[in-house]
Amino acid sequence: MRAAVYRGNSTIAVETVPTPEVGPGELLVRVESCGVCHTDLKKVEHNLLPPPRVFGHETAGVVVRVGDGAAGFAPGDRVIAFHHVPCRDCFYCRRKLYAQCTTYKRVGVTAGFEPAGGGFSQYVRVMDWIVRQGVEKFDAGVPFDRACFVEPVNTCLKAVVQMAPQPQELALVLGQGPIGLLFTMLVRRTGARVAATDRIARRRELALRFGAEEAWNPGADAIEPRVAGLSEGRGADLVIVAASAPGLVKQAVRCSRPGSRILLFSQTSHQEQVELSGADICVGERTLLGCYSASIDLQKESAHLVFGGELPVEDLISHRWPLDRIESAIQLALHPDEEALKIIVNPQRWAQ
Repeated sequence: MRAAVYRGNSTIAVETVPTPEVGPGELLVRVESCGVCHTDLKKVEHNLLPPPRVFGHETAGVVVRVGDGAAGFAPGDRVIAFHHVPCRDCFYCRRKLYAQCTTYKRVGVTAGFEPAGGGFSQYVRVMDWIVRQGVEKFDAGVPFDRACFVEPVNTCLKAVVQMAPQPQELALVLGQGPIGLLFTMLVRRTGARVAATDRIARRRELALRFGAEEAWNPGADAIEPRVAGLSEGRGADLVIVAASAPGLVKQAVRCSRPGSRILLFSQTSHQEQVELSGADICVGERTLLGCYSASIDLQKESAHLVFGGELPVEDLISHRWPLDRIESAIQLALHPDEEALKIIVNPQRWAQ
């Protein structure tokens, strides 16, 4: 099969590699769609993990081989596969901190090499503990490109549940890339009010379409007074930092009221350092939260939101590219132009 293999030095090369073999309880899935996620981009750009690996974890496809004992699945099933699931029984799982579970930290979907998701390939092997808890089936009426949003929707939904927006609270979402726009959709569904920022005009237009009252350009607009104008001078009740640009966390503090909740979502690299005034947190009684990865408790709900079309996730797709254009897809995702938003890789397509 063909796979986009990370070889170190921030490079990925499309190569011919062995199609994975499946063992008892496992599935072999033909990958039809895989979203390009910034957590994988950071791993490639900053060489955070040793090569070789095949990244890509927002995966949707078709079961082509079923290992002995993989109950409930048959060839032809259309599925999405989460690449992490927790044990549900350890110290962290009992506290619903699933992303800190040792089992959760093991990647259970691979295209070969060290497991890393594997979605940037034509086939993936889904390991037995993922098959038991982390695979969701969908019917033929759901496009693969839509289905591959289940994992990112889950991660955002988990953060929204953690933040617990209340009706009529003002939420400020900093950044309106694909993740920020998902936050705008999900927070608006809670009855909270939403304001958003992004430098790209098309993203601001989408934010307004998805329910934001206002969408501002931080390169041209004074954000703090505009937030104050929507909140009787207080500042936002909650702020979601949905991008990792320098200075955004400080801006979140400046735009929030005393007693607010501030959530860091995109600060996933140890190379990203945040320095804040202690008094802004302590004296201002703000709560600073972190949220990472998906929650198995929300797996069914996130699948329902995507498969049922309740969230217009397909409106976020700007590019659909074949596997041999993966390097261009990554570069565009790292350095988006005015049109770039969610990029989907279709591994069964071939441009050349």
